[in-house]
Amino acid sequence: MSDPYNSYGASIPPVVPPVAGVVPGAVPRANLDPIARLDVSASWKRKFRLIDKAGGPDLPQFRDLPFGERLGINFNVLGFLFGPFYFLAKGLWRQAVLYFIFALALFFVFEAMGLGKFARSIGYGLAAAYALRANVSYYRKVVLGDAPWL
Repeated sequence: MSDPYNSYGASIPPVVPPVAGVVPGAVPRANLDPIARLDVSASWKRKFRLIDKAGGPDLPQFRDLPFGERLGINFNVLGFLFGPFYFLAKGLWRQAVLYFIFALALFFVFEAMGLGKFARSIGYGLAAAYALRANVSYYRKVVLGDAPWL
């Protein structure tokens, strides 16, 4: 039986010209690096690779990284500045809502106790919590496919 799409006939396979830089039979690099296939910016891919280098979202080898890489993993400026709005924009709405409710509860408790100045400082502490958790939470969502805080 002949193949109508194979103009060479069934017994002779077509000759495929080699592509520059591609080794026949080699596994493409994108299959080895799942982060390369993600639809995120290059800076997020860099952060995700650093988190992988640190051992995943639990960061067991965090102390082995140089200071600059640790800072790149551990702090997100936009998370610090915009807090729950940044988490909502990244699709981490559960964490955004829970952190916000926690902040309101603490604020009202300290205001009721007459500690208004201390209550305002809670906002800075929660901004730091947003900044410290943003990168790892987004890594869990995008790379691992986990829905953080079901």
